[in-house]
Amino acid sequence: MAKPIVQLQDLGLIDYKSCWDLQEKLNRTNVNFKIKRAKGEEAPALLENFLIACQHPPVYTLGKSGDLANLLIDEQGMESIGAEYYHINRGGDITYHGPGQLVVYPIFDLEQFFTDLHKFLRYLEEAVILTIAEYGLKGERLEGATGVWLDADIPEKARKICAIGIRMSRWVSMHGLALNVNTNLDYFKHIVPCGIDDKAVTSMEKELGRKLDFKEVTSVLQKQLKTLFDYEEN
Repeated sequence: MAKPIVQLQDLGLIDYKSCWDLQEKLNRTNVNFKIKRAKGEEAPALLENFLIACQHPPVYTLGKSGDLANLLIDEQGMESIGAEYYHINRGGDITYHGPGQLVVYPIFDLEQFFTDLHKFLRYLEEAVILTIAEYGLKGERLEGATGVWLDADIPEKARKICAIGIRMSRWVSMHGLALNVNTNLDYFKHIVPCGIDDKAVTSMEKELGRKLDFKEVTSVLQKQLKTLFDYEEN
């Protein structure tokens, strides 16, 4: 059986809404093809997969089941720090995206890979764990909390380095992961990150005491995703 083919798209620094619209378009195209196929109508035999890498200007996003009370700043306050806010259609609660944070959105037709949501989330986590390991950081999972953490088994020291939130429609994914590389962590002071109020947030820069080569980290993460999901790049 041939490996899935994934198209890489590095969009650099892009407005959150513009990228969300692009994700919606790519996701909807594949979902609509699946609906046509289910009705016996003509549709491509193989749907396209995309892996989008980008950064966003400062923005807070709240998942569909998140609690707005976890946003601790009002509209005027957001304007003063140059941040936007969107209530979006992924899972999870509130998070922050901004420059220096590596955001990766897989638009995958999981029927070409495996139809297992748990496995999909664990692979995203594992790709990040393997990536930061190359820089000497030990990423871990925290029971009951999606994402990647440092010192996960020490409650008073546990800190989150990568948030994950996705949406799945007919086994086509969108949204994804956000790895704090050189992120300005001050923006997290204005939210209860992911609705968890007793854990800190960190970045690779903070942990290592130096700025990272952002393109290099992106390349390492892309390599790990390719190995785990076993696809060919286009």
